[in-house]
Amino acid sequence: MAERRGGSGAGATRAAIRGRGTALNPEGRFEDRTRGDIDDGWAAEDESPSPRTELYVEHARSIISRNASPDLPFDQSLNPYRGCEHGCVYCYARPAHAYMDLSPGLDFETKLFYKPDAAVLLERELRNPRYRPRLISLGANTDPYQPVERQLQITRQILEVLARFRHPVVIVTKGAAMIRRDVDLLTDLARDDLVEVAVSVTTLDPELKRRLEPRAASPGLRLKVLEQLAAAGVPTRVMFSPVIPFINDAELEQVLEAAAGVGVRSASYIMLRLPYEVKALFADWLQVHYPFKAEHVMSLVRQMRGGADNDSRFGRRMRGQGQYAELIAQRFRLACRRLGLNRGSGPALSVDRFRVPEPDGPQLALGL
Repeated sequence: MAERRGGSGAGATRAAIRGRGTALNPEGRFEDRTRGDIDDGWAAEDESPSPRTELYVEHARSIISRNASPDLPFDQSLNPYRGCEHGCVYCYARPAHAYMDLSPGLDFETKLFYKPDAAVLLERELRNPRYRPRLISLGANTDPYQPVERQLQITRQILEVLARFRHPVVIVTKGAAMIRRDVDLLTDLARDDLVEVAVSVTTLDPELKRRLEPRAASPGLRLKVLEQLAAAGVPTRVMFSPVIPFINDAELEQVLEAAAGVGVRSASYIMLRLPYEVKALFADWLQVHYPFKAEHVMSLVRQMRGGADNDSRFGRRMRGQGQYAELIAQRFRLACRRLGLNRGSGPALSVDRFRVPEPDGPQLALGL
């Protein structure tokens, strides 16, 4: 893989790159080399770098990941992609790029890895006689409906396998066009209580969206997706995530109201998390886009994280603590009650429909 350019430590603030969430490319925490920009006098003053997206094949040996986190409603997840072109500056998955000797900064959103054999691996694992069906989260780490899905169609192939096996799945996304492409599969799964789609709507402000999530679908398109899925009988959830103090927190009730207005009946939220390298990337983003708010934003973050920039402890990492976190929780509860959201226990996705179909051909059977 070619050595990246434009690397920088987390110290200096630089101008934003159009269409990208961050202009920084700090070294990952496992790297033993430091890279930096050198001004040789040849760069044009108005040069505006716009790095292209690069795709790399990842040959995985298995596809289902497992966790024992008490904060999550699932213990199995599946991610067809590593890295995410949406470019959300706050993404908690960014530090995972350090395991590839790449930066959690610009590399995370420009150097993407995809698993072309994901559907084959999934089918192989589901056919294992020792496998027991449990809910799978599709997109727990990076978005399964990011822009490259249009050409690669790996997420659709995965859904086709899950549909044939009648296996329950919850999908988390900020996408629009590609999830609408898969309405046929989602409605098929919904008929047997096998799917829930959670769409993250972080803001209704297109300008804030452009700065926070430059290549994700617009707020209006995400609401249209929720409306279409709800009308088709697919259980939907709006996620106001993350809640960022003094940036989007004032919109909490507006987002929930907009989602309820298009037929959504479930909602959730997650407070801003800043693990590892994300802390410096987010601080730089604040200085670029909201320099006069930056100090107050980070003060509120630390108030809900026990004085630190981040708190990774189970039970606290998703909700925070302290007065500010309690105020958000209270506002969320009151808004949900007023709007009729989260009545009941939500969709109970079924594992009883699971079945192992006959193999499509001898090649798969021989490979088991």
